[in-house]
Amino acid sequence: MSGIKKVVLAYSGGLDTSVIVKWLQETYQCEVVTFTADIGQGEEVEPARAKAQAMGVKEIYIEDLREEFVRDYVFPMFRANTIYEGEYLLGTSIARPLIAKRLVEIAEETGADAISHGATGKGNDQVRFELGAYALKPGIQVIAPWREWDLNSREKLMAFCEDHEIPVDFTSKKKKSPYSMDANLLHISYEGGNLEDPWWEAEEDMWRWSVSPENAPDQPTYITLTYEKGDIVAIDGERLSPAEVLARLNKLGGDNGIGRLDIVENRYVGMKSRGCYETPGGTIMLPAHRAIESLTLDRESAHLKDSVMPKYAELLYNGYWWSPERLALQKLIDATQEHVNGEVRVKLYKGHVAVVGRRSDNDSLFDASIATFEDDAGAYNQKDAEGFIKLNALRLRIAAKNGRKLS
Repeated sequence: MSGIKKVVLAYSGGLDTSVIVKWLQETYQCEVVTFTADIGQGEEVEPARAKAQAMGVKEIYIEDLREEFVRDYVFPMFRANTIYEGEYLLGTSIARPLIAKRLVEIAEETGADAISHGATGKGNDQVRFELGAYALKPGIQVIAPWREWDLNSREKLMAFCEDHEIPVDFTSKKKKSPYSMDANLLHISYEGGNLEDPWWEAEEDMWRWSVSPENAPDQPTYITLTYEKGDIVAIDGERLSPAEVLARLNKLGGDNGIGRLDIVENRYVGMKSRGCYETPGGTIMLPAHRAIESLTLDRESAHLKDSVMPKYAELLYNGYWWSPERLALQKLIDATQEHVNGEVRVKLYKGHVAVVGRRSDNDSLFDASIATFEDDAGAYNQKDAEGFIKLNALRLRIAAKNGRKLS
């Protein structure tokens, strides 16, 4: 790369990105702008300012993006009932488009020539950050140190810190988790360490947000979720902002042992990876949203959504949030949510989420007078079913008459 005078770095203040600040300054002889996003990772972000200042950084961005994150990214994803490979609620994937967007915006605001991130060359996040950046600013240059340097171990990174007097608190004073962790308001993930053996059972003290189902309360917790156009707007009648909704559900879910997941997933770069995730709020949101849709969505609309969801999930996982196909699918999904209004009652008990009630005063398509097993007073003519069945069986009967074998 040539002509790099200023770089915007996605900066956490941790070991890797602290090393990257100094490495960029030395390798590219450039000015570094740091950007630290608070997306609900549960850690204080303000200390990143002092660390950046200590390394000579003059332009420091620290932003609270929690509401934007949930409102504009998490909620739209849950309108689609999104789940990747049948299990993963995409907690890491959904945070990357927002960070990529702000990196590009800050680059424009500060006149930077490039952006940089601390994602490794083996993972999905490098793809997500960079696809987003290129979609939003085609000419942006991207510096990915893990694809360039030879600092490929924690020991080498720590040695670099010592040689360059980089202030990273936990290198000597705090016991570091053996796992690579990433957190935001939707989830926390764990990778590496003993988890690289898919047979290894994660130890209990690894989990941060939830009690084990065995240690959850012996009495269930009931909550009522209020929906407007597919989004939760209140819990137990109390109206909350999007970020407040997710934070409240995380607490309720975690207290009841809900949201733990241990999977082997297929990364976009081609390898399989084993990871553990805690997504308490999301694990409640998915079945609850499906429940209110079951009452308010037309059958074919619901089935159409189900048919496109795997593609939508794949786009998010692979980093194509800022793509025309995802935007087109989002418009379709959002159009189905106009009448997804009402309430869902959920029972939380020892790691399990059970929908126990749903209602919608104005948008329910459930007609008890038709569905009843009792006398329906002529609301439904059961004789109509005979012709319906015969017409749908016509092709099967014709094939059978012609000797078509089915086995």
